[in-house]
Amino acid sequence: MTTTAPFFRSRWVQAPADVAELPGGLPKGFRAAGVACGIRESGALDLGIIVSDVPATTSAARFTSSGTQSAPVLLCRDHCRLDAVRAIVVNSGNANAATGGRGLEHAAGMQAQTASACRIESAESVAVASTGVIGVPLPMDSVTRGIAAAADQLKADGDADFAEAIRTTDAYPKRCCLDVVLGGDTVRVTAEAKGAGMIAPGFATLLVFVQTDAHLSPETCDLLLGVTVKRSFERISVDGQLSPSDTVILQSSGASGVRIEPETDDELRLGEVLDAMLRQLALDVVRDGEGARRVGRVVVRGGDATAVSAAARAVANSSLVKTALYGGDPNWGRIVQAVGAVLPDTAPLAVDVAIEGVEVCARGSCVPHDRDALTDAVQGDEIEYEVGLPGEGAETELFFSDLGHEYVTINAEYTT
Repeated sequence: MTTTAPFFRSRWVQAPADVAELPGGLPKGFRAAGVACGIRESGALDLGIIVSDVPATTSAARFTSSGTQSAPVLLCRDHCRLDAVRAIVVNSGNANAATGGRGLEHAAGMQAQTASACRIESAESVAVASTGVIGVPLPMDSVTRGIAAAADQLKADGDADFAEAIRTTDAYPKRCCLDVVLGGDTVRVTAEAKGAGMIAPGFATLLVFVQTDAHLSPETCDLLLGVTVKRSFERISVDGQLSPSDTVILQSSGASGVRIEPETDDELRLGEVLDAMLRQLALDVVRDGEGARRVGRVVVRGGDATAVSAAARAVANSSLVKTALYGGDPNWGRIVQAVGAVLPDTAPLAVDVAIEGVEVCARGSCVPHDRDALTDAVQGDEIEYEVGLPGEGAETELFFSDLGHEYVTINAEYTT
């Protein structure tokens, strides 16, 4: 007899109380599908659609802060009702980025074809996302066939195929299905994510789609998504590379009949569930970091908000820190070096460093410790680093993957 591993499995994510984890199945009002249409030469599933059958569906979205945004991101920002997204069409294997006016035409074609195939009156209620190789035009004949096929296969338990269709270098599909009691009734929250490389969100290549059958106003959707994204997908790094395609969309069908009013216990409860779900999915993205062995968490305290953020990203994006993490090497000098590189040189840096709770540096000076015991402590799957800066009041965290041989292999051979 086989058992399914629990979704909430990181020591850094508090699993919400009284939430039922399910193997799959979308919230009421949603259907999804994933098909193979030939974009990816491997024959893998490469196009997915998720649709709400409720005309009054509400939504919210967040996108990459890249200065070279993909055609789908530009289309969504300029030609979508982001507070009323009914359907999302996604392809993998091709990012439709750096493709100029032709790429925008292709994205608009995907939007219009999906609206027609799913019988949605306004194309502006369809969001488009693409992920894969940059700088290659979409094979629109294949995409058109895929949209028609996916629309014919939409079903309430199609989330597994959808999650499979949106991944590229991911080692496995990432999704979650939770039931939670709100207002005395049960509502469902589900999510599908992809991402393993090109991850350094100044917002996360990262795509995340979240659905619930709770009834949320567009303002509540936007509030909850904004808060939870800041604590999840904005706090991760795999390789320090910002994608032109990052997209996160939350949809609310309201089909459960449970209305979530602003500033209520139910809103707070749903926010806690979304927060935990997205933090665990963000960690799954990091854990899948193209050949990664381990996940690191760096917590920086002291100074001001700008200083702690810069220090955290310097540690998380340092190739030296990441290779030490990969090798299980407690080389804390690399942490000091990374922090010092982004802080002003106007005064000696009195930095504190601890690894897995063991203090190794205090006020810029080494602290005697048992190196063998510390080496043993950094052989696990999750390693925590703490950094203290002069001053008080600010604190931040960042989750990051290590950097090993397989990452180089995957990315050296990505288009060949």
